[in-house]
Amino acid sequence: MAEARQRRSDAESAGDGGWLATLGQRLGKTRARFLEGVARLAPGARKLDEQALDAVETGLLMADVGPTAAARLLERLRARLRDGGGDLRPVLLEELCALLQPVEAAPPGGPGTAGGDDLRLVLLVGVNGSGKTTLAGKLAAYYQQRGARVMLAATDTFRAAAIEQLQRWGERVSVPVLARPAGSDPASVLFDALQAARARGIQLLIADTAGRLHTRADLVNELRKICRIPERFEPAPRVERLMVLDAGIGQNALEQVRGFHAAVGLDGLAINKLDGTARGGVLLALATEFALPVRFLGVGEQLTDLEVFRARDFAAALVEPPEWSDSSRSASTTPAE
Repeated sequence: MAEARQRRSDAESAGDGGWLATLGQRLGKTRARFLEGVARLAPGARKLDEQALDAVETGLLMADVGPTAAARLLERLRARLRDGGGDLRPVLLEELCALLQPVEAAPPGGPGTAGGDDLRLVLLVGVNGSGKTTLAGKLAAYYQQRGARVMLAATDTFRAAAIEQLQRWGERVSVPVLARPAGSDPASVLFDALQAARARGIQLLIADTAGRLHTRADLVNELRKICRIPERFEPAPRVERLMVLDAGIGQNALEQVRGFHAAVGLDGLAINKLDGTARGGVLLALATEFALPVRFLGVGEQLTDLEVFRARDFAAALVEPPEWSDSSRSASTTPAE
């Protein structure tokens, strides 16, 4: 735990530039795919013109941004061209930021808190393999390092391995884990965890749920049952239904979010595994389609490879080759509280 704190302290001491450099490196595959499309049709382009617009459209589709988000961005770029155009990089960066800004939001409770002494529940949902359990451990470390009293709940009772993995995360980040034997009713586990959290004065309870497909009615009904458990408490804890997505699935993420949002009503998204895919542009498609807050980005396997989503940082990491990267570093923003 001390090592994790030191790594985060080192990263924070480097300032926003250090995080931007890291994010740019981790999004390298997506950026390369996008810039490859631009360079192929408009080599050396520096001005916004019709040739550059065609190249940007190709680059966006290659980065799995999707047709809807690409069309919206291109519409804005064409409006800029009619108004006189300008240098391609700053215009593209500005318009990407405008598209992403509506989904930039501070994590629940604001940066550095878990919401005072009131109990908050973060319920992680998503399909198998999206990285929910790993994200639960990272979130526990993130909030604990900011002074919150945190607890984990192993409500994925279908796999004994999931329970064991969450317990290992609890040991690693020094937070308690409430678990029951494999096969236990997950709703009952969450009920017990909420009771225990209240008794211990916990501020934030993070519950890892079993992966399930949104097309399986029986599993979706079980998830709805889990989501109703907090309503049995008085006062009811504040709940954040956070969907965890693997960026590598590309446009399939849209159907997953649509299904889960219809089933349980999502409050936000966490995008995982951005470092291992060229499809990170799907985040723009999600922002355009759903306008759900994007809370966190997962960019690696290390404990500290988790960051709050910032629109300008993501846009800069997506579009800037090294020779473009000198003017956006100081413009990084932080989420509004």
